[in-house]
Amino acid sequence: MLLSEVCIKRPVFATVLSLVIVLIGFISYERLTVREYPAIDEPVVSVRTDYKGASPEVIESQVTKPLEDQLAGMEGVNVMTSRSRSERSFINIKFNLDRDPDAAAADVRDKVARARRFLPDEIDEPIISKVEADSSPVIFLAVNAGSMNTLEASDYITRYVKTRLSVLPGAAEVRIYGERLPSMRIYVDRAKLAAYRLAVQDIEDALRSQNVMIPAGRIESEMREFSVVSTTDLQTVEQFRDVIVANVQGYSVRLSDVADVQIGPADERIMARFNGHDGLLIGITKQSTANPLDLSKAMRAELELINEGLPPGMSIDVAYDSSIFIEESIKSVYHTIGEAIVLVILVIFFFLRSVRASLIPIVTIPVSLIGAFGIMYFLGFSINTLTLLSMVLAIGLVVDDAIVVLENIYRHIEEGKTRLEAAFIGSKEIGFAIVAMTLTLVTVYAPLAFATGRTGRLFIEFALTLAGAVLVSGFVALTLTPMMCATILRHQSGHGRVYTFIENLLVGLTTRYQSSLKLALRHRVIVLGLGLLVALGSGVLFKVVKSELAPVEDRGVIYGIVTAPDGATLDYTLQSMKRIEAMYADIPEASGNQTVIGFPTVVDGFAILRLKHWNERDKSQQEIAAELRPRFNALPGVRAFPTNPASLGQRATTKPVEFIIMSQASYPEIAKFTDAFIERLSDYPGLQNLEMDLRLNTPELQVAVNRDKLADVGVDVGTVGRTLESMLGGRQVTRFRDGGEQYDVIVQVKKEDRADPRDISDIYVRARNGDMVQLSNFLDVNESVSPQSLNHFNRLRSVKVEAAVAPGYALGEVLAHMQSVADEMLPETAQTDLDGQSREFRDSSGNIYLVFLMALVFIYLVLAAQFESWRNPFIIMLSVPLSMTGALLALWLSGGTLSIYSQIGLITLVGLITKHGILIVEFATQLRAEGMEKVEAVVQASILRLRPILMTTGAMVLGVLPLAYATGAGAESRQQIGWVLVGGLCLGTVLTLYVVPVAYTLIAGKVSRK
Repeated sequence: MLLSEVCIKRPVFATVLSLVIVLIGFISYERLTVREYPAIDEPVVSVRTDYKGASPEVIESQVTKPLEDQLAGMEGVNVMTSRSRSERSFINIKFNLDRDPDAAAADVRDKVARARRFLPDEIDEPIISKVEADSSPVIFLAVNAGSMNTLEASDYITRYVKTRLSVLPGAAEVRIYGERLPSMRIYVDRAKLAAYRLAVQDIEDALRSQNVMIPAGRIESEMREFSVVSTTDLQTVEQFRDVIVANVQGYSVRLSDVADVQIGPADERIMARFNGHDGLLIGITKQSTANPLDLSKAMRAELELINEGLPPGMSIDVAYDSSIFIEESIKSVYHTIGEAIVLVILVIFFFLRSVRASLIPIVTIPVSLIGAFGIMYFLGFSINTLTLLSMVLAIGLVVDDAIVVLENIYRHIEEGKTRLEAAFIGSKEIGFAIVAMTLTLVTVYAPLAFATGRTGRLFIEFALTLAGAVLVSGFVALTLTPMMCATILRHQSGHGRVYTFIENLLVGLTTRYQSSLKLALRHRVIVLGLGLLVALGSGVLFKVVKSELAPVEDRGVIYGIVTAPDGATLDYTLQSMKRIEAMYADIPEASGNQTVIGFPTVVDGFAILRLKHWNERDKSQQEIAAELRPRFNALPGVRAFPTNPASLGQRATTKPVEFIIMSQASYPEIAKFTDAFIERLSDYPGLQNLEMDLRLNTPELQVAVNRDKLADVGVDVGTVGRTLESMLGGRQVTRFRDGGEQYDVIVQVKKEDRADPRDISDIYVRARNGDMVQLSNFLDVNESVSPQSLNHFNRLRSVKVEAAVAPGYALGEVLAHMQSVADEMLPETAQTDLDGQSREFRDSSGNIYLVFLMALVFIYLVLAAQFESWRNPFIIMLSVPLSMTGALLALWLSGGTLSIYSQIGLITLVGLITKHGILIVEFATQLRAEGMEKVEAVVQASILRLRPILMTTGAMVLGVLPLAYATGAGAESRQQIGWVLVGGLCLGTVLTLYVVPVAYTLIAGKVSRK
C-alpha cells in the first residue's frame, strides 16, 4: 500500500496524522451534549380547551370534533388522539420524528385559530403546549413549608418559585400538586338568604358592582401634576363582609348577614404526600424533545439559588429526578469501557507476549475512540447510551486491523527479514485485506440510513459511531501501525518460560487445527451438512426467542397506579394511597416515596417508590415490583398495580400493551363488544392488569326542569342554571388584590350543604312577585351515569385496552394473541391499531428485517467489487447464518429477547464475523496466484491466519464480555447486546474455521497466476 510505504519512510508524518485525529477528537468531545438516547422523541403538541359546565358529550361534539376536523390536514402527523372529559377537551398531536417542534406548534396554533369560529363563545381560549397532555413530570421537588400553612406555602411557591422554574431550558410545564391557592370564599347560607328574600344573583351583582378598579385620572396645575387613585376595590375579609347586598325594609343587609366570608383554598381536589405526610410537590414536565439531563442540571443550579432566598424554615429538595438513572447508566457504560480496554490489552499481551509488540495495537484504542468523537460531532450526534455502547464494541474491533498488520509483519521478522523489509512486505501483503475488512464492517451499517422512526435514529447513531471508530482504526492500521512495527519491533532469539509455554500451546493448537482441517476437507459433505444444520437452527431459534421493544430496565423507581370506582371521592382514594404508603414503608430497599391523589381525576392516583442506589441493594426493581403486585391486587375497592417505568422515552406510567379498538358506533355499543373482548383475554396468562379507558358509569344527578311551572312564577331557565352553578359548583364572580397578585372571589354553599342529593331541592330562587320559591317545586332529580372520558384515536371513537406483560411472556406474542382474538370476536365495523410501546414495537419489527436483508446485500456487493468475484463473497458470507445460531442460542439461554438492543447486536455481528472469512479467502487467493494449488492454498491460509483470527476474536469477545455481565443502571439492555456478540462470535468463529475452507475448495473459481 502506497500510504503505508510513505508512513514507514516518514515516521514523524505518520505520528502527526494520528495526533491530529486525537486533537480533533478531544475538542469535539468537550462540545458534545450528553443524553440518555439519541434525539428519538417525536414532537408532540397538545391543545387543551376548557368549557365550564359542559358534559363529556357536549365537549366531544362541540369542542373536540371541530378542532380535530381543522387539525387533521396538517403535515407530518403520525397519531392524533383526544379525550373529552367533563368541562375539558384534550387533543394530542404526535408528529413524525423529522418534523421541527416549533414549526409543528406554529401549525397547530394556526389551525386552532381557524377553528375558533366553529367553537362555542363561552369556552376559555385553547391552550397550546409542546408537551403531551397529562404527561408525567420527569422531576419532583418536595416543599418543606416550615412554619407556613399550606395556603401560605402554596401562595409563596406560586409567586416566587414556579415562575423561575417555568423558564428553565426544556421545561414545558410546572405543576404544584396539593397546592391550595388563596381565594376569597363566600359561603352562602341558603336559609338566611331566603329569609331576606334575596337570591344568589344579588350577592354576585353586589360583588361585581362594589369591587371595581377604575382609573380616576390626574390633577394638573400650572407647575405640578398629581395622579388620582380611587380605592374602589375590595382587598380584605372585613371589606368583603361589609359589602351591602341589598336594602330590605330599611335594613342594609351586609354580606356577613347571609354568608360566611373567609380566605380559603380555591381548589382542594388534588392532594400530595411526601414520605407519608401531606405537603406540596412541584412536578416539572419536560418538552417532548427536551433533554432531561440539561433540564436537571439547570434545575439544580436554579434550586440552589431559590433555597438561598426562601423564608426561614422553608426548603425545597429534590424528591425524584429521572435523570439520575441516565447519569448512572452512562457512568456504568464508561466503567464498562474501562473494563473492556483492560481485557483487550490482556488478550493482546497473551498472544504477543511482548511489551513492545503489544504497545502497537494498544495505541490504536485511544486514537480510534477519541477520533470517533470528532466524527460524532460533525454528524450532530450526542454522547448517549447507544453511542457509548458502540465505543465498548469498538474496543475489540479497532485493534483487529492493527493486530492483523502486526502479526503479518512480525512473522516476516521471525523469518529473518529486517524490521524495515518486514514492514514493507507485510503491510503490502495485508493492505488489501485491511481495506476489505474495514469497508465491510462500515458497509454493514449503510442500510441503517434507510431505517425510519425512533428505532432508526437509535440504529443510525450507534452504527455510524461504531463505523467511524472502525474507519479511524483502519486508517491507523495503514499508517501508524506499519511505522511503529518498523521502528520498535525486533527479533528475539531467546524467550522466557512464559513466552515458551504460551507459544507451545499456540503451536499445539495450530497443529491440531491443521490435522482437523485436513480431516474436514476429506469429509466435505459431512462438514457442509453439519454447517447447514447449524444454520437452520437460527431459523428455529428466531421463532423460539421471544420479541419485545426493549427489556425492562432497573431504573430505581416503581410507580403504583390506583383507580378508585367511578364516583368515589378524594378521601376514598386517599385511604387506598395510605395503604400503599404502608406497603412501601415495609420494603428494605426503599429510600422514600411520594404520592399524588386526584390527578388527572379525583378517582386516580399514583405513588412513586424510590429505591436505594443500585450498589446498595440486592433485589432488582423488577423483583420488588413482582412482590408488590399481589399486595396491590388485594387492596379492597380499587384497581391498583405496580408498574416499571418504560424505556426509550415513553411515559413512565404507560403500560407496554396499548391495543386500540376504533369504531363509528355509539360508545355504549363499543363498550359492549370491548367488554366481551376483555373478558375473553382475561383467561390468557400473558396479560396482567387488563383494563380499558372507556368508563361510562360515572354517577351523576340529572336535573329535569319543569318549564311550565317556571313560567307560571316568572323564573327563567337561565336563572335556575346559574343558581345551581353558583351554589353547588362555585362561581368565580370577581377577583381581589393582595400583595400585587390577583385572587379569585368564589361564591358557593358550604361543603356540608351540598353533601346530599336532596340539598338541590333546598335552594331558592326569587319569583316574579318577589317571593322565594324552593327549586323542589320545579325540578325532578334522578340518579344516572355518564362517561368519564370520551376518546378518539385518529379522529375515530376509540377504546384503549391496556395491560402489562406477565413474567415469562414477551410483548410480541401477547400482541399476536390479542390481534387473533380481535379478528375472531370484534364486529366488522371495528378497526384495531396500536399505540405507545406496542406501536413502536410493531414499526421497529418491520424495519429490522429489511435492514438486515439490505445489510447482507450491501456486504455482498462490496466484497464482490473488492475481490472482483461473485463466488468469493458468497463463501465469506456463509459464516453469517452460523454466527446467528450462536447469537440466538446465547440470547435464549441467558433469558434475553429479540429487542432493539439484541437486533443492533445481530446486525453488528454480520460485519464482525465476515472478517474471519475475508482473512482466509483473501490470503488463499494470494497463495493461489503465486502458484499454489487450491486445497493446499486454503489450508496454508487457514493455518497462517489462525492466530490473528483467534487474537481478534479473543479481543472482540473479551471486549464485549463486560456487557454480557453488566450490572447497575440500565444493565438489562447492555446484557442483550453482549450475549448476542459473545455467542455469535464464539460459535461463528469455530465453525468459520472449517466451513469457509471447505466451501472455498468447492466454490472458489480460477485465479490468474502472477
